[in-house]
Parts: sequence; structure tokens; C-alpha cells
Amino acid sequence: MHRVRVSLPYFREFDWNASVLTVAPQFVEGSKEPRFSEYLPIDTAVTRTHALPARWTRKAGLGNLGLRAFPFLYSAGRRLLARASFDLVYFSTTVFTALPLGRLWKRRFGVPFVVDMQDPWVNDYYDRHPQAQKPPKHWAASRLHRILEPWSMPAADGLMAVSGAYIDRLTERYPSLKAKPSMVLPFGAAPKDFHGVRRNPQPNRFFDPRDGKIHAVYAGRGGEDMWTALRMVFSALKTGLSESPELFQKLQLHFIGTDYAPAERPRKSVEPLAQSLGVVGHVQEHPQRVPYFEALQVLCDGHMLLLPGSNDPQYTPSKLYPYILAGRPLLAVLNSKSSACEILRSTNAGQLVTFGDVEDSAFTLYGAWREIVSHLDHAPETDWQAFAKFTAKEMTRRQCEFFDRVVALQIQ
Repeated sequence: MHRVRVSLPYFREFDWNASVLTVAPQFVEGSKEPRFSEYLPIDTAVTRTHALPARWTRKAGLGNLGLRAFPFLYSAGRRLLARASFDLVYFSTTVFTALPLGRLWKRRFGVPFVVDMQDPWVNDYYDRHPQAQKPPKHWAASRLHRILEPWSMPAADGLMAVSGAYIDRLTERYPSLKAKPSMVLPFGAAPKDFHGVRRNPQPNRFFDPRDGKIHAVYAGRGGEDMWTALRMVFSALKTGLSESPELFQKLQLHFIGTDYAPAERPRKSVEPLAQSLGVVGHVQEHPQRVPYFEALQVLCDGHMLLLPGSNDPQYTPSKLYPYILAGRPLLAVLNSKSSACEILRSTNAGQLVTFGDVEDSAFTLYGAWREIVSHLDHAPETDWQAFAKFTAKEMTRRQCEFFDRVVALQIQ
């Protein structure tokens, strides 16, 4: 969703007119962000559909938004495609159960479609882990995805992804995709979002940045695939409490919005690990998702930011750009194969410690952390010129060039 949102202001500059098809917010579980509408071009054409209410479908064990909205999205898309001449259908979502619509609409109207992979659709990551570590309903969801992906993806006319590994995996599964255009494109950074936050600050319900403590903030999902990074973080914290108590005793770590479950069913995945490593007194986890602009406010209020990464080397944390734009001291603990490592190195936007093939120690992390905590008044020396190529405008330019390629192939 963020890819589309930050691209919309620039599409016309690159000769594309966009019409958005989405689900009405009252049918979407989770936090809402009304301020998003303030950032859209005023003439953006948006069609909002119904979905089966989750309060009904969850009684039958069905909460997936794509399934609840599928017939409504199909019908609305069919009406749009019948009424006007569209060159392309573009899917940019992790609601994978909506992607079969591309093949259905293409068969009916002959309109090509592009899929933007922000996460793997069929992912065997949890298949290699014990049952207790798997998300709820993992088996059922995995079976459904293994049916829908091979039905939908070979019909796609172009692939875009935040990671080249996602494209490699799909072309290995479906060799016909090798002949289709593809492109690796990270998310675009949106400086305008921070301009809005700084013009209209919101209350911070998680901590008081003036209370004399050092507040380190992580805003984003949790999960056991992040435990390698978090173990390093908590081990380094424990070392700091022992070796440099005058600094580390002031530290309070906040993990905000770590669970995708609805507000009434939040699950903590960070505090239990902190408890097992003896540092829970310095760790607070708030698992409920929070609205986007509230999360940006918390990043701006933090004295420093933490970015633990996933064990999965294909995972690229899209939150990296907001972390850089917040302009706070940043400590990232990432898989050495993550593309985020090169972004951090090229922009000089923060301290990087890695694990995986190139593994730093928790003591190395402690040293980097101590350096940051000792100089909290020093803003990162970010190379903004190097960062310019990651902005939303530049990413939209490349995105539209890719659309042009896909469409050109259809008329040859």
C-alpha cells in the first residue's frame, strides 16, 4: 500500500494516470490512518469496495482480507475495465489472495498485469521450523498459497520486487516468467511524511522524551525470525549494564507495533526473549499496531533508533527509509546478506552490525551502542545526495519506465 501511496503524487509527471481500487477502511482490521488522504493528489480516482465483515467470517475461522473482499474487488474491477481503456493492472500488496484477480481480468479484458512482490507469496521459511514456532493457521494458509500462486503468477506480464531473491525464486518455479520483464525496486522514501509530522506533532503515549531516560525505539513487526538479532541486542545491553552502567542504566528500549493480530488478540514476541536474557526491566513491548503517523512521531521522539533484522536474508525492512529520515542516531543489526546493509553503508546513515555469513559479536554491538549513547547529541552524518536515489520521486520514475516496457511488449 505504501508503494502506491508515495507514488501517486508523481505518476502524472511520468505520463501515467492512476485509478486506485481498494477496500473501504471499515472492512479492514487493524489500525487506521485517516491522514493518508491528506497526502494524495486531490484528483486521484479511488474506488472503494465492500468486504464480508470480519466479525462474521472469523466465527468460521476466516479473517483474510483478500478472501473476504475477493468477489467485491472482482466486480468493481470488471466494471472499471469495461468502462474505460486501461493499459495495465498493477498489484502492490501483501494480500496475496487478491492477486488471482489479475489472471481473471486479463482473461476477460486482455489487460496485462504486473505484480509487485514485497514479501514471498509461498514462503518455506517456517517449514524448516518446529510447529510451535509457526504462526497460527500456518498450514491452512500455506496450502492455499501453494494453490493460488501457481495458478496466478505464470500469467503475470511483469514482476517487480523489493528483493532480487523474490524474482529468482519465482522464475525458478515458473520458467515462463524468465521471458517477462522484471525489476528490483526498493520502496521509495517519503520526506513529505516527516514534514507533516514536524508541522503537526502528536502526543506520544509510549514514553516522555524529557524524563531523563534514554529512549531507544523500534517500530515494526516482531517475530521469532528476528530473535537472532534481538539476542545480540539484549546480550549487548546486558554487557553495557555491567561494563558501562552510568550510560546503559538510563536505557529504555521500546518495541512498538510488533504484532499483526487485531487489537483484542495481541501477542508479545520480544519481551519473553528479554525476560529469558535477564534484561526485561529495560524493555517494553507494545504489540498493538499503531497508525503510521503516530509511529513516525515516536521515531522522531526517540533519542536513538534500533533496527533488528530477520534471519531470512531475503527480508528487506521497508521501515529503513523512515528510520533514516527521522534523523536520529541509528543502530541496525541486520543479516549480512540483506540489501539494507548496502543502503546503510552507502548513505552513512547509522551504525551497522551484522550476523549470518559475516557475523559480528555482541561485544562489537555493545561498543557501537556505547559510542552512540555517548554522543546522542550528534546527528548522523547522512549522505543525503546518496540518499536521493531512494526517494519516492526517483522510485516512481523507474516504476513508470518499467510499466512502459511491459505495455510496449504487448503491442509488438
